[in-house]
Amino acid sequence: METACHKAKVVGKRGGTYICIEGPQFSTKAESNLYRSWGMDVIGMTNLQEAKLAREAEICYATLAMVTDYDCWHPDHDSVTVDQIVAVLNKNAANACEVVRNAVAAIPTDRKCHCGSALKYAIMTDPKKIPAEARQRLRLLLDKYFPQEAGA
Repeated sequence: METACHKAKVVGKRGGTYICIEGPQFSTKAESNLYRSWGMDVIGMTNLQEAKLAREAEICYATLAMVTDYDCWHPDHDSVTVDQIVAVLNKNAANACEVVRNAVAAIPTDRKCHCGSALKYAIMTDPKKIPAEARQRLRLLLDKYFPQEAGA
C-alpha cells in the first residue's frame, strides 16, 4: 500500500492505530481528546467490520484511511462543515481509486502471508454439528479444514 500511495503521488503513512466509532457523526472535543490520549491516529466508522469480515474470509486486508479533517482537537483547524467534508471525500475517492489500482497491480500471485489460513485455529464448532446447509454455504472456507467425506 505504501508503494501504491507513492506511485499515485498520494502522501501516505505506514502504520497507525484506528478507532471505529458509531456514525455518521463528528466527535466532540472531549471524545477527540480522549481518542488522542489513547494513541489513536485515525477515527473512522467502517473499518472494524471490514477488517473482521476479511479475516474470517481469509482475505488479505490492508486499510487505506484517507483523512477528511483533523477533527476538533487541532488548534490550527477551524470547525468543518458538511460541504467541506464532502469536497475532501470526493478528492479522496479519486485518490483512493488510483492507490487501489496500483496496489492491486502489485499483488503477488503466490501469497506468503498467513491470511489464507486465518481460520485454522479459529473454528471451534465440531464439524459434525455444522448443519448441511451451513456447510454448503460456507464450503469455500470450510472444506479445506473439514473435507467432505466421499459420497457425502
